Amino acid sequence: MDGTLRQNIKIGGEVDIVLKKDQPTGKITHGKVKDILTGDSQHHRGIKVRLEDGQVGRVQKIYPKFPEINGVEYQEGLT
Repeated sequence: MDGTLRQNIKIGGEVDIVLKKDQPTGKITHGKVKDILTGDSQHHRGIKVRLEDGQVGRVQKIYPKFPEINGVEYQEGLT
């Protein structure tokens, strides 16, 4: 999913971000979104977020949230 569009990012969602200090290397940090910091509807380098652990960076990848059935995450078509 596109990390440059604010509408795609949800509080509590799992994402990969690039921290400002890691921009030259492109090193990825994984976590859950605590706050969405970019106010605009889109940003060409990725929407800026704060993760639950306090790290701030721009979203590079958004992981889908699958529905739960009896407490187990269900991924249709995957075995």
